[in-house]
Amino acid sequence: MSSPTTIVAYLALFVLVGGGFLLVNLLVGYLVRPRKPNPEKLEIYECGEPTIGSSFVQFDLRFYVVALLFIIFDVEVAFFFPWATVFGKATELTAPSAVIVAADEADFDAPPEQLSAFARHKFRELGVDRLENPNLSDERAAELGISNDPRERTKVATQGIARKIAWTSLADIGVFFAVLLVGFAYVWKRGDLDWVRAVSPKKSSASPVSADEATAVRRSA
Repeated sequence: MSSPTTIVAYLALFVLVGGGFLLVNLLVGYLVRPRKPNPEKLEIYECGEPTIGSSFVQFDLRFYVVALLFIIFDVEVAFFFPWATVFGKATELTAPSAVIVAADEADFDAPPEQLSAFARHKFRELGVDRLENPNLSDERAAELGISNDPRERTKVATQGIARKIAWTSLADIGVFFAVLLVGFAYVWKRGDLDWVRAVSPKKSSASPVSADEATAVRRSA
């Protein structure tokens, strides 16, 4: 894993490159852009139309509600991308073509139980820094019909661990997505996603007026 010093160095390099890119573009624009001010060009306008009245106006509250809900759900859905990037590496270990044992990679003299550099790297990316060479018990190997070849048993055990990580992460994000759907259904049911929110008319508590009473009121008027 990267050390804190390396991370700070990358962040500093990112800030310097980003700041330098911004300053260079501003300087180039200042030097090469034409300067032809005139009354029409300096006139204040909004979307190509002259401004009418003051800019300090009261916006509809529904605009803020819909915008806030959009930001909330948009940010929540954005969490799916880093999740898929990180835990998707577990599925790479379960691929049939994945090189799990070091003896199948380039180091033919390695012990048959030793994991390959590819497998160790993927486990480190998943946050597993210390992983002993996995192996199957004799009962589990007999149940799966696997021979006593140590390399095959190590490969099957390693892919089993990766498969458990993948299913656990899928269940975890499934719970997260279910909570997100419940919240979305709640705001939808409340009508918070409608620009014009319907308000049910209140039931009148007054007793109905008879025809004689209505006639008396008209005559008195």
